[in-house]
Parts: sequence; structure tokens; C-alpha cells
Amino acid sequence: MNYWLIKSEGACYSIEDLEKDKKTDWFGVRNFQARNFMRDDMKVGDMALFYHSNSKPSGVYGVARVASLAHPDLTALDKKDEHYDPRSTKTKPIWECVDFAFVQKFRDPISLQYIKIDPKLSDMLVAKKGQRLSVMPVSKTHFERVVARGIKKY
Repeated sequence: MNYWLIKSEGACYSIEDLEKDKKTDWFGVRNFQARNFMRDDMKVGDMALFYHSNSKPSGVYGVARVASLAHPDLTALDKKDEHYDPRSTKTKPIWECVDFAFVQKFRDPISLQYIKIDPKLSDMLVAKKGQRLSVMPVSKTHFERVVARGIKKY
């Protein structure tokens, strides 16, 4: 099993939205490295930390599970969608995505600030300067530590 961190702006699509929807395709990713993680490395059942960027606070708000193998991101084909890419076609899709299913929402988010100051989490990719990928790998140790902190009763 692999572990991931997936980012979304909380105002655009939040952990609450995923909880309501139960499952969603992770469309709109327009970075080749992030696309490759979804296309080449994600497997059904992999777990992901759901991170809200540009939120107060920015951080991990819950957990999702990979619910499908990669498939074409149809928003790239829709001329009316903000994620449209004229280079992508039905026969040669450039952009792919996976589906994520809701697992759990944390009582309180695990803030980026906390991740940066926790010596056992500070080397996570999301804590490093310049790491802006919307999909990135996470170690099992980091995943388990964040989840343990997220479900801890205060």
C-alpha cells in the first residue's frame, strides 16, 4: 500500500464535500509529476491525507482512499471547463485522475504549522519550501502519525 497527500483549496472542494459526495474523481490536476503519481503509482485502496490549502489553517483535514485506477480527466476535454486543455483528446488524453472515497474527517485539522514544528513530521514534502504539488507521496510513518494526531480526543 502507498500513502499520499492530496491538496484542494477548502473553498473549492473540502473534506466536507467529499464526505457528502462519498466519492469523487480528482480532476483538474495539471502538473505532469502529480498526474504521473495518479496514473502510474496509485492503486485502489491506497490511503491519502486530505489537505486544505489556502485555508485557515492550511493543513490536513481528514483521510480519503483511492477508489479507482487512473482514468481520463474529462474536464480536459470540456471547452467550457476551467481545466480544459486543447492538447488532450479522447483518443490521446494527456490528463488522468483517480477517484477518491471519503474515509474520515478529523475533529480538528493538523495544521501545516504543526507539521513543520513536529520533528517526526517536519521532513514531509508538504513542509518543504517550494513543494506545491497537489498530489504527493507520504511515508507510512508520516501518514500514521498525522492520522493518530487527527483522531486524538482533546
